[in-house]
Amino acid sequence: MESFYYILRRLLLMVPTFLGITIVCFTLVQFVPGGPIDQLMLQMRGMQASGGEVGGGAEASAVSEKQREELIQHFGFDKPVMVRYWNWLVKDGMGMWQDSYKYTNKKVYQLIKERLPVSMVFWFSGVILSYVVCIPLGIAKALRHEKVFDFASSMVVFIGYAIPPFAFGMVLKLLFSGMNENLWDIFPLMGFHSENFAELGTLAKMKDIYMHMFLPTLCYMIGGFAVTTLLMKNSLLEQINQDYVRTVLAKGCSMRRAVWGHAVRNALIPIVTGLGNIIPAMLAGSILIERVFEIPGMGMLSYDAILTRDYPVFMGLLAVTSILTLIGRIISDVMYMMVDPRISLSS
Repeated sequence: MESFYYILRRLLLMVPTFLGITIVCFTLVQFVPGGPIDQLMLQMRGMQASGGEVGGGAEASAVSEKQREELIQHFGFDKPVMVRYWNWLVKDGMGMWQDSYKYTNKKVYQLIKERLPVSMVFWFSGVILSYVVCIPLGIAKALRHEKVFDFASSMVVFIGYAIPPFAFGMVLKLLFSGMNENLWDIFPLMGFHSENFAELGTLAKMKDIYMHMFLPTLCYMIGGFAVTTLLMKNSLLEQINQDYVRTVLAKGCSMRRAVWGHAVRNALIPIVTGLGNIIPAMLAGSILIERVFEIPGMGMLSYDAILTRDYPVFMGLLAVTSILTLIGRIISDVMYMMVDPRISLSS
């Protein structure tokens, strides 16, 4: 029951936190220069100039002012900020039912629905591979602390930590995507699948997606590779030096049993508690990685929304990301308690 009340209390606290985040961001967005009205006005002036429809200075100024007033009413910018926020939150369902400024005849939820599966596939694959590799590697490094394996693997880990994921992606494309005629042409240069994807059979489709996913997934993986490995190693070393491990060894148990039966579980606590943050990160995607490989995911969608001042899409992504971030914090606390039953969430 204590855990239930804790989760209920945290869920209730999500409401004012979410309102605070979205109100501040919504208000700031309204005053950012170069909004959709300014961009449309520039496009209209360019079209009029190219069509030879520009009249005298006073007449052109009057037409521009009239167009601006029509656009202000069209986008609802003639209403107070809090009225627009209320319409966005309630009437438009956190902006999900608003039309995108850039993508004609598409709602915000439709764009998220199209892009989310792509980012989920890449991020989920990268995270799974990262944990599958990093946890055993961290344990092996801890058990061979200050030995040859530890030093050799540390060099690889630190090199991976020093290389930004997008730079690593450019190197991979240069080496394995045929950008240089003297190097290998193994993997596709960009995209999520080939242009003839619909014509392929089931196995061919799976192979095609795998070939397109391989290099970007490595980039997703390398981002947290070093941190997770060293966190696992240091956490296990700390547990091995605890009194309870010495007690287990004094009772005649082997070091292997003491580590795998007792120390590893406690060492996993810092790793497990970070899993809750994977949810919002998976939704947000990676702008730079998706830009390098031209992947139509959530990262590219958010990048385009910021670049083109597509306020509905930006605020819709912010709302969903904020909710999932708050939920992820609760999931982290619950998983923390599941790994270590001694911890109480009642406080």
